[in-house]
Amino acid sequence: MRFALDDDQRAMAATLGDLLDASDTGRIARQWARGEVDGWWDVWRGLAELGVTGLCVPEGSGGLGLGPVELAVCAEVLGYHALPGPLVESLAFLPTLLAGSPAEESWLSRVAAGKSLGTAIVADDVPYALDADQADAVFHCGRFGARRLDRPGLSRQESVDPARRLFAVHPSGLHEVPCAPAAVGAAFDRAVLACAAYALGLGRRMLDVSTRYVTERHQFGRPIGEFQAVKHHLADALLRLEFARPLVWGACLSADSGAACRSRDASAAKLAATEAAHTAARTALQVHGAIGYTVEHDLHLWLTKATALRTAWGTPTRHRHRVAESLRDDPDTPVGGSEGSG
Repeated sequence: MRFALDDDQRAMAATLGDLLDASDTGRIARQWARGEVDGWWDVWRGLAELGVTGLCVPEGSGGLGLGPVELAVCAEVLGYHALPGPLVESLAFLPTLLAGSPAEESWLSRVAAGKSLGTAIVADDVPYALDADQADAVFHCGRFGARRLDRPGLSRQESVDPARRLFAVHPSGLHEVPCAPAAVGAAFDRAVLACAAYALGLGRRMLDVSTRYVTERHQFGRPIGEFQAVKHHLADALLRLEFARPLVWGACLSADSGAACRSRDASAAKLAATEAAHTAARTALQVHGAIGYTVEHDLHLWLTKATALRTAWGTPTRHRHRVAESLRDDPDTPVGGSEGSG
């Protein structure tokens, strides 16, 4: 199977990367963690100008109506820059969930325009609403379908990543959202895929930072990158990231084609990408030494986020079970579905 982005997709990634390079996302992440949100909203409006906020919003609601490949391309770049906020919720989960809901069309239009933000809790998998104090819509989803919560009370929860501001939600009222329970599952799979691509970007950034650092840090009169043990650690991290990448693209193909294995592929992609990012994080800590543990160093922003994403949108155990159950029932369909085999 061969995966290759076209010119438009590569240009999209490059343009988004340029915007985030100029935005100093490390500073924005620290501000966001402290509740200083103006800089983040400037970036969100910049994403809207590029069309990223409406990436998966249907064209009829003012979005681009693009598919999972473009979502993964952008999510990886967002992860590379560790931009905080309810990105998976607003860019992937809610546009997929609400695509067939006329009652939410005007709100999706505001998301696409960069004027609104949404977040969600999902029974059994997403117990807290990310950045709910900045969202103007909070949804509660599960086997029962989806409900929009009215004037929810919020209580802040602890997170290993200070920029992932989690809230327990206490609603005072509910509005049913017309959607089939199957739509919740499809939206969950799309969010899992976006989370996997974001984690892949995190891992790539930590590997790039570490590779640059080992050429600058010297011991015994030599760059530490010349030592074989350091090379082995970096090579292992690179190998894991490169093995995770085809699983992410394969999950995009199966999601795009509606293959029966799309949930399995999304879970496999998240497992591989988050574990690869975790390996990259451990390697980055080893090669940076004590400075890598300090909150003043930007590496801290990627380390904590990589740790948090291992259990976000489903724990590793949850996704292993999904993969195992799918392979038990259908051991022959390749990643990406039969349409993507070759």
